[in-house]
Amino acid sequence: MWAEFNPRMMRKFRTVKRAYYSPEKGDAAERELFKRLTRAFSDLEENAFLGIQIQKKLIPTSYMKKYGVDNLWKYDLPKGWRLLYSIRRNEIVIISIILEWLPHKEYERRFGY
Repeated sequence: MWAEFNPRMMRKFRTVKRAYYSPEKGDAAERELFKRLTRAFSDLEENAFLGIQIQKKLIPTSYMKKYGVDNLWKYDLPKGWRLLYSIRRNEIVIISIILEWLPHKEYERRFGY
């Protein structure tokens, strides 16, 4: 199953993991973000389809090129933050692949709103 994930995806996983743990020891706002991300990851572990699916025609080309995704989901976090992820599945396992989390302004820029 893991053979499906290319080395670029695995490098991104390590980058996301480092970014996830960095706010844990930050200021109050960063710790709150860490707490909310932890909750979001737990929620997505229970139900990968919990977020809002973004229409294929709205998926930024940069995501398709950079991550090789053909589906994109959004999980709203407090204070306008967004968690973006893709879903991969085979017959047995569904995996949420976290691509990034970003503040609302950056999310709007990325999607051309």
